[in-house]
Amino acid sequence: MRKIARFIAPALVATLGLSAIAPGIAEAAAPHREAARITPNREARIRSDIAGLRSQIDRAAARRTISQREAKGLRNDAAQVQRLHTAYARGGLTAYEAQTLEGKVNRIRGALHLERNDRNGYRR
Repeated sequence: MRKIARFIAPALVATLGLSAIAPGIAEAAAPHREAARITPNREARIRSDIAGLRSQIDRAAARRTISQREAKGLRNDAAQVQRLHTAYARGGLTAYEAQTLEGKVNRIRGALHLERNDRNGYRR
């Protein structure tokens, strides 16, 4: 019985010691999750990029470098990204959500560039 007590007592003390420090470790890990949130500067830049898309599309349509039909499709895409940003921003943007929004904005910018240069009769 004495041999068993020699092995159980240290194990019991170690278990109690770990259970006492485990909440502290978990609490220290919480800011890491918060660090995944996007800074206000980056969110403002994404918001301004989305707003800038609409003005770029309107400017291209006014200059007649794209047709009204092309402009309407691009405006719809920009409005969809705006709605997605609104939905994502309710809880704060995560890095993945910001990356998704930036990718969609860049895709629409690329589509606008292609529509300007597609040589279908809408030129300056």
